[in-house]
Amino acid sequence: MLRASIEYQGNEADVSAVAGGAESEGNNPVVHGRELVAFAEAAVQGDPASLESARDALREVVGSAGLVDAAGVVANFQRMVRIADGAGIALDTSVGMLAEDLREDLGLDRFESAGRSGDLGPVQRALSPVLRRLAHFGFRMMGRRARKRSAVS
Repeated sequence: MLRASIEYQGNEADVSAVAGGAESEGNNPVVHGRELVAFAEAAVQGDPASLESARDALREVVGSAGLVDAAGVVANFQRMVRIADGAGIALDTSVGMLAEDLREDLGLDRFESAGRSGDLGPVQRALSPVLRRLAHFGFRMMGRRARKRSAVS
């Protein structure tokens, strides 16, 4: 979702900042991305001292309302993952094709739940890059149209 949102805005997504965690030297395209990633990591890891430190650092750059928004996003993703894992829901094939490179870049296959999604077949693997290019182009076109409409209004 983040990659699609970044491309919709007409920018290039560099997931290395997310894949490397809060200490990554990647080009994080998200405003206050380092603090957001540190907060998300601390929230998931559950270490109270790390969470307090990350929460304070995030509040400093985004304010209390921004901190509440970030906490809501982290909680929502945790909820979705737990529901999907608990129900044994596998990743759809079409989503798997779109996200194959992202899953590799982020190292998502290292998680136990990744095994439920299964591997893509040879035809799906061959079509994945084409599908990703089409989606990338589509997101950029939709973003351009939306920006033109908002400029006219």
